[in-house]
Amino acid sequence: MSNQISDKAKIGKNVKIGSFCIIEDDVEIGDDTVLKNYVELRSGTRIGKGCYIDSRVSSSGQNYVGDNVTLRYDTILARGVSVGDNTYICPRVMTNNLNKEQDGIGGAHIGRDCFIGTNVVLQYGVKVCDNVIVGSMSFVNKDIVEPGVYVGVPAKKMDKK
Repeated sequence: MSNQISDKAKIGKNVKIGSFCIIEDDVEIGDDTVLKNYVELRSGTRIGKGCYIDSRVSSSGQNYVGDNVTLRYDTILARGVSVGDNTYICPRVMTNNLNKEQDGIGGAHIGRDCFIGTNVVLQYGVKVCDNVIVGSMSFVNKDIVEPGVYVGVPAKKMDKK
């Protein structure tokens, strides 16, 4: 099993933790959450209730993940990311928290009830409002301020037809 779980982490009731996970000081995991194998949660990470955290998800710390969130395989949450309740993040989504001068701007803020497709990249500091779908392999480099479906590089709102 070989997990590294800090005795200063707060782990809720009925939490299932897979093998080879690293959970640092000052991490909180809500009730009924599942962590699969090789999950890394650095200091200051907050995971809500009823979440599913797939294998190889990494949190750089100081992140907030709401209730009933799914983070799929190989997702990277850069420092300062927040994810709203009931959001689904597909495999290999990447967030950034540094600008080109390597200033720590903070990670993306993803709203409630969103769906972020596979291999999406969210640039540092962007805000995604509630009820947004971002299509696979899109690049979000500006705030998304109205609900809808966004695709492309850079991501743009799809027209209704």
